[in-house]
Amino acid sequence: MTRLVLLSGWGCDARLWQPLAEHWPEGLAVSAPDWPGYGTRPPLADPGSLAQLADAMGDDLSADAIWVGWSLGGLLATALLDHLPAPRALVLLGMSERFCHEAGIPEAELAAFRRAFARAPEATHRHFLRWQLQGESDPLAAYRRLRELLGDNGGADHATLAAGLDQLAGLDNADRLARSPCPVWRVGGDRDPLLAPAWRTSADYRLVDTGHCPMLGQPSSLAACLLGIAGVPAP
Repeated sequence: MTRLVLLSGWGCDARLWQPLAEHWPEGLAVSAPDWPGYGTRPPLADPGSLAQLADAMGDDLSADAIWVGWSLGGLLATALLDHLPAPRALVLLGMSERFCHEAGIPEAELAAFRRAFARAPEATHRHFLRWQLQGESDPLAAYRRLRELLGDNGGADHATLAAGLDQLAGLDNADRLARSPCPVWRVGGDRDPLLAPAWRTSADYRLVDTGHCPMLGQPSSLAACLLGIAGVPAP
């Protein structure tokens, strides 16, 4: 049986994937485990430790599955290739080998965001949840759906969020992807404001009329794309 493991990004727990549920065919096994520190899952003793993260996620990230990592989830899933048996394939959704790019999110902009988060974590987090949706065809509707799913705080622990920002700033997976032990597929929205234009155009799959959050803006298109990668007929 084909298995998909859906991994969320910074600031959003696994409830974000719920809009895809109606688009999965029977017989497809789909799981969406929370990262430590998200949802009801307790945070790590050291939220920035990849070794601790691998220990915590080992049962969720099995080798017989396709890992789908969105945004920071893609960065972390790639980094965990050094710690866990390789999956059947890795899908990077809204992410490339690193987060920052001068034509996308420059390092200085992320540094300013980290300072703002340190001063006012809750307000900065809420701002990000809305801001990341600006590439969707109907950002207001996408934000309403996001709030229906997650409420106001995204279900995340502050220390885990701070460590996640450190990982967005510091993780560079170029070498890991160059020697990846499994197939890697890059998927991006054609209006994703967090991806540099060069990364959007070089994606293996470009989702039309959506931005950084296609699970909210174009869930049917995203599900069809992931089914195609998995080799599973659409329902």
